[in-house]
Amino acid sequence: MADLFEAAGITPEAPSPLADRLRPKTLDEVVGQDHLLGPDGPIRRMAEARRLSSMILWGPPGTGKTTIARLLAKAAGYEFQQLSAVFSGVADLKKAFEAARLRRAAGQSTLLFVDEIHRFNRAQQDGFLPFVEAGVVTLVGATTENPSFELNGALLSRCQVFVLKRLDDAALETLLEKAEGYEGRPLPLEPEARGALLALADGDGRYLLSLAETLFNIGSVKPLATRELGQVLQKRSPAYDKDREEHYNLISALHKSIRGSDPDAALYWLARMLAGGEDPLFIARRLIRAAAEDIGEADPLSLLLANAAKETYDFLGSPEGEIALAQTVVHLATAPKSNAVYKAFGAAMAAAKETGSLMPPKHILNAPTRLMKDLGYGKGYAYDHEVEEGFSGQDYFPEEMERRRFYQPKGEGSEARIKERMERWAALRSRKSS
Repeated sequence: MADLFEAAGITPEAPSPLADRLRPKTLDEVVGQDHLLGPDGPIRRMAEARRLSSMILWGPPGTGKTTIARLLAKAAGYEFQQLSAVFSGVADLKKAFEAARLRRAAGQSTLLFVDEIHRFNRAQQDGFLPFVEAGVVTLVGATTENPSFELNGALLSRCQVFVLKRLDDAALETLLEKAEGYEGRPLPLEPEARGALLALADGDGRYLLSLAETLFNIGSVKPLATRELGQVLQKRSPAYDKDREEHYNLISALHKSIRGSDPDAALYWLARMLAGGEDPLFIARRLIRAAAEDIGEADPLSLLLANAAKETYDFLGSPEGEIALAQTVVHLATAPKSNAVYKAFGAAMAAAKETGSLMPPKHILNAPTRLMKDLGYGKGYAYDHEVEEGFSGQDYFPEEMERRRFYQPKGEGSEARIKERMERWAALRSRKSS
């Protein structure tokens, strides 16, 4: 470790960040993760039994993953060995496994902590399996990404996954109080500015302590107001990765808020995605899908409006074009809802796969040649515009297939009128067929 400090130009005497100086010394001092570390928490029980299972710690940055792993090893009497998937390769893994093997032969257990474990490729992840299975190491991996997507199934099956929560305001406030106690002075903030500081941290304890350290260092005598705090500290971008799970979580939240007819929640998720740098055209595509899937014939104009919003954004760009997306979000969320067309198409697709290549009934086939006429193509076809009530009631399904009902309008919005027409046609069809 000393070599790493020297390579980075850091001497042992150099002051460490406030977050490092306040790093918890015991599991009891870790804040915000009581569901794992409380009296009945699973990690707490492991530590007290001094028997550890391999695990994956999954959670946002600054929630204590590294600290928990280090303290867990200490509490259980394991040797703590740390690797980073960002800086380590196959040679580093081999050295770690060999050192752990020698310790085991001497009766010493090893907790191998791998930070950013999702950065290892599939082959490297497979390399852990024999050593985990043989008990050479107890693996504790830390990741900010969904393990279901980023880790091998074989490795996941050998580890318990524990989810760490982003720190709430109470946990963040506890960290600020610890920082003030360590410094021996309060933060130079007015009450409202203190709340704004917690919001800036966005659930990241390490980042909060970095902000607090900056405020301590400026040495302001007068408490800062919220506006002055914003001038001193730069707000970082929200935690949002367009290629990872958060991307799918937020677009799902937007879509389901629309489906649930909640325009306020839908606008919030739209704003969250745009603030995080999401491609507005990706959002526009999902709005078009929502219009077709969840609103359908209850408000057919919704699909046109969603497409118009996409065209508007193409024409205006950001930020002006984003207003069209917001208008569409509100319209879709407040529109009558029907997934009848969506369900009908799904049922029709299933029937098409089930029935194979059945021919249409002969009476609706064109007969441009004498042979086709002789075979009965087009015979008996009724031209609906020329029959009574403009409805022939003929069967248009294949002759070998019984008539099926796919589309069942729900009677919401414009679909109410469609439902009335379909009921009238069903009655006419029944009367004419009899």
